[in-house]
Parts: sequence; structure tokens; C-alpha cells
Amino acid sequence: MASGGRAQDRLNRVVRVIAQNMVAEVCSIYLTRAGGILELFATEGLKEEAVHTTRFLPGQGLVGLVAERGLPLNLSEAPQHPRFVYRPETGEEVYHSFLAVPILRMGQVAGVLVVQNVAPRRYSPEEVEVLQTISMVIAELVGSGELVAPDELTEESTATGEPITLDGMPLAGGVGAGVAVFRQPQVKISRTVADDIEAEQSLLEDALTEMRSQLEQMLEHPDLAHGGEHREVLETYRMFAYDRGWQEKMRDAVRSGLTAEAAVDRVQQENRARMFKIRDPYLRERIADFEDLATRLIRIIQGDRENHKIKLTEDSILIARAIGPAELMDYDQGYLKGIVLEDGSTTAHVTIIARAMGIPVLGRVSGLLTHVKPGEQVIVDSTTGHAYVRPAEDVIETYRATVELQEKRLALYAAERDLPAVTLDGEEISLFMNAGLLVDLPSLDSTNADGIGLFRTEFQFMVSPALPKVEEQTKIYAAALDAAGDRPVVFRTLDIGGDKQVPFLPREDEENPAMGWRAIRIALDRPALLRYQLRALLYAAAGRSLHVMFPMIAEVAELKRCKKILQKEVDRLTLHGRTPPKAIKVGCMLEVPSLSWQMDLLLKEVDFLSIGTNDLMQFFFACDRSNPRLADRYDLLAPPVLRFLRSIVQACHQADVPVTLCGEMGGRPVEAMALMALGLRRFSISPTSIGPVKRMVRTVELHKLSNFLEAHLDSSDHSIRDSFISFARDHNIKV
Repeated sequence: MASGGRAQDRLNRVVRVIAQNMVAEVCSIYLTRAGGILELFATEGLKEEAVHTTRFLPGQGLVGLVAERGLPLNLSEAPQHPRFVYRPETGEEVYHSFLAVPILRMGQVAGVLVVQNVAPRRYSPEEVEVLQTISMVIAELVGSGELVAPDELTEESTATGEPITLDGMPLAGGVGAGVAVFRQPQVKISRTVADDIEAEQSLLEDALTEMRSQLEQMLEHPDLAHGGEHREVLETYRMFAYDRGWQEKMRDAVRSGLTAEAAVDRVQQENRARMFKIRDPYLRERIADFEDLATRLIRIIQGDRENHKIKLTEDSILIARAIGPAELMDYDQGYLKGIVLEDGSTTAHVTIIARAMGIPVLGRVSGLLTHVKPGEQVIVDSTTGHAYVRPAEDVIETYRATVELQEKRLALYAAERDLPAVTLDGEEISLFMNAGLLVDLPSLDSTNADGIGLFRTEFQFMVSPALPKVEEQTKIYAAALDAAGDRPVVFRTLDIGGDKQVPFLPREDEENPAMGWRAIRIALDRPALLRYQLRALLYAAAGRSLHVMFPMIAEVAELKRCKKILQKEVDRLTLHGRTPPKAIKVGCMLEVPSLSWQMDLLLKEVDFLSIGTNDLMQFFFACDRSNPRLADRYDLLAPPVLRFLRSIVQACHQADVPVTLCGEMGGRPVEAMALMALGLRRFSISPTSIGPVKRMVRTVELHKLSNFLEAHLDSSDHSIRDSFISFARDHNIKV
């Protein structure tokens, strides 16, 4: 790269050197042109006539997939991938193995670097790292402007000036409007290869110290002194800044010959690639926290040690791929009216802060950054899951009406906060909330929930480089019990493994992580994990009632083994003279269908049962809920689902065992209405769902609804959703 000559000649030499050193039959470089088109600029191994001829549209083929995701792709049988596109002019049909990494520059995909082999093989993590490092160097060559003119990439391509509607996932409810403001990393890697490794090591250590100092100052800021949710998020965010695994990876990268700033950038790319594969939102969305920290760290390394405050002068909508929680607070809250993200989930730290601040957030908006330009008008409606870009006048009028309606609804929910969740014919419904972070706890009071029906305990384990000590776990559980007071808290034991890896357990690739080595299966194979967690729960509940729930139970024999482990810890508690809980209630999650055929035996072993519909329904339909092609294939209001759930509820009632439904299904008023008709009286749902569900409950005559459902359970229709919606409309039920 350092040799002279035209940029194209240097690119040609690069692909030859890479192919030779990686023993690859093919090495190719595709660069991004106007409109996001990827053009083959150089190759070793493919036909020469394909150079500057072969092009992929945005998202097209494997090359387009890598550019779209901004992540590496490692395949042993590329032609079998559903996104593979055959281009006869390249002659690549004989190559099976495929490894590609994005060429990233200033947070954008500037191209894709590819190596291929004839023999099927899976490239090693070391080879992926090497290719990522090389791609950083290529990015600097692209940045020179000799290969693709910079002004070409600023031409309007997808932003045509016409109104468009983008779909996404509602993360924080509400509507907002303003001009598009882009979140820019505002960092550029100016030096890649280290001249003095010791100097770079020292630079990295100094920058880490300075970054921590900035975070400490942020936590001490008077504006955050009384902001409970904000402060708890930033406390967790600070944990990431002290993460030893993250720091060691950066130090290793410097020792390999990279500059401090390049080391931070490369480790962040690796983190993003690894976490992209994870389905669980609690772990996957932590990547935004690391990206925020990485950006701050690079700024410090480059000599920029100021805390940045982004000034807004008019109502604005923040547009970004992802954003960290602290970075959000850099924006003027008076003018920030909404956030639209390409990534994101309901459990992202930035979502939690935005929700607490009343800022609507729409996430998972595909192609967002190519469809919106800075300064354009954007309306965010996260109640419907839409973002309107360059909206027409009629859309603007509708938006104004929606704002008025939203304000009325929020006022109604607030007015009904202290009213009981009782149907018109006197049936009481218990509404509990789900939680998993300390920042969720203030919602207990703001929603007036009946308690916490599901406290996910795995988050503390997923962010810790080592198994958390019993004392550390105890503090978390005690805080949840303190916040709940006299209300119950149901602690679900660890649901880790599969796609929710933890640093202190060996990783194994699994064909189907959702059905793999996870949750109680890990706990029973590694009983020390479960014993330490149960010990911490018993310590935290000293003198108070403790509700323990075991996840992913597939047969009663597994539950009995768990109860024996719990009893050992109870005996140990007595032996050491510790104060025991006032009472211990044991339950399990019903999320594996096989357990439903042992209901008579199961209900003799538990004090309560929780139906986990998120996993249960994907197993019920053999349908991967994370697969977008199957997202609308099956309906939760299908007759077989309702009949199955009715049989479980009836068995629990006959055995006088309390049954609670946990999961997204119970948080939607129409689905909750159907579940009530089945006999369910206890729901554990997200805090934001409690208001709408309570309002529905208070407008239902349950005996009429139950009779209506009974008449439709034998239907062979795909779904009876429309019938339920019509019933609600005819009977003035607020759904």
C-alpha cells in the first residue's frame, strides 16, 4: 500500500498479495459508488473482464449482504446461501468457500473485501481478523478520492425528494416531528500501523483513564442527581468502561502492531460482528454501549478531551444506526422530539433513557441511512411503527391529530393508574410487570403494577467477564425486593447459553441455539452456577418471601433436580445460621410443549406456573420468531393456540395452582382479551403495556366474551383475530 503508482495499480497489487498470503484462489475488492452500488474494482482469481463491469445493487448478493449489515460473512458453501447471486462474467461458480469483510470508513461501508477458495472450508477467526485489519488500510486508500470521487457518493440516490414511509419496530411509544439530524461518529482513523508499539500502549492506557474520569464527572453532574432511571443506566454503562475483556482485546490489538485508535476500532468491529449473531436483546443491544465508548475513546486518543454537547436550534429527529445512552444526553432535550435507528431493541439502554424522558423511538428501520438526508422533515409514529420522510401535507395533518389523541390516551392511563383492574362484571385481573435491569424498578410505582411477575436475572452474568460473586448477585436481588416492598417478585433463574453466551463459559456453535444448550440445561450440567445464584437469592430474601422460577423445563424430572439443589442451599443457610426467607415459593416456566403432557405431575411439584409465550409459541409452530420470512406466517389468535392454552389454564385451576402468562402476547390488548376469555387472570407484561391492558380490562364483560370465544374455538380458520376485533368494537371494549 505504501508503494507508489496509481491508486488502481496499488489496489491490484493488494489483491495479489492477500491471495498469496492467505492461500486463497480469489481475492476481490468491491467499492461503493453512487446509489450504494458495489462495483468490482480489483480481483486476483476472477476473470479480468469482470473488473468495473460486475456490479451489485444495494443488498444484492453476498457482497451486498455484507455491505448492508456492515459485518463479516464466513461461509463454507457460498452457492447454497439464499442470497448468492451467480454472475457468469466472473467465473466464480467453482468457488465454494467465501469470506468477506466490510471496508468501513467514518462509520459507513465504503466497500467489501472478499477471499474465496475452491475447497469448502470455514475460515478461522484469525483469518477474519487479518482481513478486517487489511480492510482498514484499504479504507484509507479509498478515502484519498483517487478511486471513487467523494462528490459521487454525495449525490442523491435513494433520497429522491418524494415522500416515503419507512417501517420499523416501536421501542419507546409516542409521536414526534422535526428535521433529520444525523448522529455522526465524528471520528476518523488517521493512523493504522504503529511506529512505536510502547508509545501506542501508553496512549491507550492514558485514554482509558481519561474516559473513566469523564464518565465519573457525568455521574456527578447535578442534572442527573435526581434522575433515578438515568443514573441507573449510566451506572451500568460505566460497568462497560471497566470491562476487562474489552480492554485486553484492545491491548492485544496494539501489541499486534496497530495504533491505539486503530486497535479500538478493530475491536469494536469484532464486537459488532459477534453480537450481531445474538438474538437476545439484553446482550445484543449492549453493542451500542460499546460503540459509544469506543467513539469517546478514539476522540481522546486523537487529543480531543472535551465532552461534546450537540446544540439543536429547532425540533429535531435523531437519525442513527445505533447510539449509546450517554451520547443521547449530549443532545438538547428541549428540541429532541424523536429517534429513528437502523438497529435497536426495547431493552437497549438508549431506549430505556428515551422512554423515561418521553422521547419516541423507532428501531430496526432497514435502509434508514440511505433514505433520509440531513435537514429533511421526518415524522416518527412509534405507535404504528412508521417513520414518514418528507411527508405530504395530509400526513402532517394526521400527525397533528395523532399527537392530540396520544395526549388524551396518556392522560386517561394516568387517571386510571390507581383504579383496580376489574372487569365490568366484577372479575379481578392481576397485572404484574416484567423487569431485568435495576432501571426497570421505578416503573413499579409509576404503573402501580401488582408486582414483578418475571425478573430476568441473566443480564448481570452476560456483562461480567467472570462469574459474578454471590455478594454482587445478592445486591441486585435485594434491590429488586426493596423496590417491590410488599409486592411479590418472581426471580427467573439463569436463561443463558445458546445465542446468549457469557464470557466465563465455553462457546460452541449450535445449529439451533433456541433449542440448544441453554437455561436450565446449563444449570443442571454446571450446578455450581445454579447453587451460587440460589444462594444469593436466599441471602437477598432474608426474612421476606422468595419466589423462584426455573426456565426451559422440558420434563418434571428436571424440575425435581432443581428443587433438590434449592433444598441443599436452604439446608446450607440453616447450617451457617443465616436468616432464611419467610416463605419460599417454587415455580417454573412452561415454554417447552412437552411439559404440557405432564401437567398432572407438574402441578404437584410447583406453587405457581408461568406460561412463557415467546418461546412456547415458536416451539408450538416450529417457527423461528427471529426469521422475518415467518414473522406473519402464524397468528397467536389461531384456534389451535387458544385451545392449547385453555387446556393448561384449566389444569391449573383444577389443581388450584396460580398461573401467570408472561410474554409479549399478554401485553397487547386484543390478545390479552382472548386470554382472559380462556380463564387467565394473571399477566406479567412490559410496564408500558399495563395502562392499555388495564383500560381494556375495565371495559369488558367477561362472561359475554367467554361465551363468544367458546363458539369460535372449533374454527378451522387461520386466525380468529378479526372476529375478536369486531366483538370489541361492537361491545365498546377499548383495545
